Amino acid sequence: MNYNLNDISGKQQKASNLEILRKLLQLMKEEHGNLWLALFAILTNSGLNLLSPFIMGYTIDKFIVHKDFHGVLVNATLLVCMALISFTAGTQQTRIMGGVAQRMLFKLRNTLINKLQELPVAFFNQNKTGDLISRINNDTDKINQFFSQSFMQFIGNIVTMTGAGIFLLAINFKLGLATLVPGILIVIFTRAASGWVKNKNAASMKNTGGLSAEIQEGLNNFKVIIAFNRRDYFRTRFNEVNDQNYKTAKAAGIANNIFISVYGFLASMAQLIVLTFGIYLISIGQFSIGLLVSYLSYSNNFYNPLRQLAALWTTFQVAMAGFDRVSVILNMESDLPVVSDDRKMDNAPLLEFRNVHFGYDGGREILHNINFSLDRGRTYALVGPTGGGKTTTASLLARLYDPNQGQIFLNGKNIRSFSAEERTRRIGFILQEPFLFSGTVRDNILYGNEVYREYSNAALEEVIKNANLQSLLAIFENGLDTNVTAGGESISLGQKQLIAFIRAVLRNPDLLILDEATANIDTITEQLLQDILNKLPEETTRVIIAHRLNTIQNADEIFFVNAGEVIRAGSFDHAVNMLLQEKRAS
Repeated sequence: MNYNLNDISGKQQKASNLEILRKLLQLMKEEHGNLWLALFAILTNSGLNLLSPFIMGYTIDKFIVHKDFHGVLVNATLLVCMALISFTAGTQQTRIMGGVAQRMLFKLRNTLINKLQELPVAFFNQNKTGDLISRINNDTDKINQFFSQSFMQFIGNIVTMTGAGIFLLAINFKLGLATLVPGILIVIFTRAASGWVKNKNAASMKNTGGLSAEIQEGLNNFKVIIAFNRRDYFRTRFNEVNDQNYKTAKAAGIANNIFISVYGFLASMAQLIVLTFGIYLISIGQFSIGLLVSYLSYSNNFYNPLRQLAALWTTFQVAMAGFDRVSVILNMESDLPVVSDDRKMDNAPLLEFRNVHFGYDGGREILHNINFSLDRGRTYALVGPTGGGKTTTASLLARLYDPNQGQIFLNGKNIRSFSAEERTRRIGFILQEPFLFSGTVRDNILYGNEVYREYSNAALEEVIKNANLQSLLAIFENGLDTNVTAGGESISLGQKQLIAFIRAVLRNPDLLILDEATANIDTITEQLLQDILNKLPEETTRVIIAHRLNTIQNADEIFFVNAGEVIRAGSFDHAVNMLLQEKRAS
């Protein structure tokens, strides 16, 4: 299955802005009460702002012209009160929407993280971590900025603009039509340019994600860069990506600012129309000075929001482009679904491959028609040349992937019928390159293991002792409290594998898979591990992938994995001969 986010983003049919806005509002369904309060506040603010020009024009024509200063004072007081109420409403709207936006951002990021945890290993193989981080941090923040700073202002400007347009037409229909002509041109221009602006912002965000991915990859592998003295390679790669990011950001900046200049020009044209036509109407006795003042204010109330909408529309397009990128992840479904299987098979092997074929991401087939079974309590070894398919076979055993054809059975049932929780409880997998989280040895040992989560250190050490793992724990200077930095850089690779070993064994799995689990530890510690493996419960099945022959010499059965086939190798000596023959042939 194709999980490449950039491929999918480029091919998917873009949703309309209204459809995207609807999806965003669905995320905020718990905030509907606050949204209505914020809407009431913004309508109050806009309504009072729309009444002010009418009162000002009325005051000029009825009181100032006739020198009625009492009426002027009353209306001035009314305008001050309206301004105070408008200020209070605007402040409350800002406070409410700030909280709503932050809670939406929290929920959106949680939703994204939960979705990522549902996706299979293939998704992470096809996408760069830096780009995923950019989508979770940068793109969601663009959405938050729109809702916290622009959404209600966006609505308020539309209400103000609509109200001003109604007043313009009601005061003088002909002058109103003439005043609104530039507005019609603005609408036409906006509809024509919106898609282009959105695409430019989407391209800029994509390249920002690529830049983040390149930086992370370079920094994560900086030891290798220094060891091979290839700082020039890192600089060259970064310069290429940074240059591309600069070009797309520049294009997005131009696109984002084009509305402001066009809107400003057309607003100025509208003001010129009002002054010219309004003065003409006054000269023929069809208009008053007060109405002209009101008309100029309403014209400003129509076109100033349009100027603001130019900037807000840019923010809106950025937010929509960000949600496009986020929604690609939210709409993804795992290709590892749980299916129903109620069959009961007596005396079934622990695990069985039946006519299994597999290839990564629809590429060439790596395993061809594989058939074998694993019985309970036995030790199996997978041997073969590098690239022969050993780790792929182990990944299928643990259901990190599903076969393209054929079936895999666990305890006589389709392995796809087990939930992720039950499957990981039954199958332990010690990876070739174990990953650790920042914290302590205890935190990493208990990762994903709720059984001992509430145990004290003393109680947990007793559990470790009963599992014959105390000799491994003693290798760490501060035992369970030994600090581990992110990625495990504070300890050796061998110590990482020991932590992964303890973590897997404490889960007491039915099947324990060790993928080169002893590759980075010394001979004495390897013997400790072997002793622990020998003391596992009798019903535990072990699958060992190793290149060192002494690691597999005590296996009950050995499989030779090469060229897409898994062949029973028989005895240890037979397996050695097969490896030697393969080496000579290559």
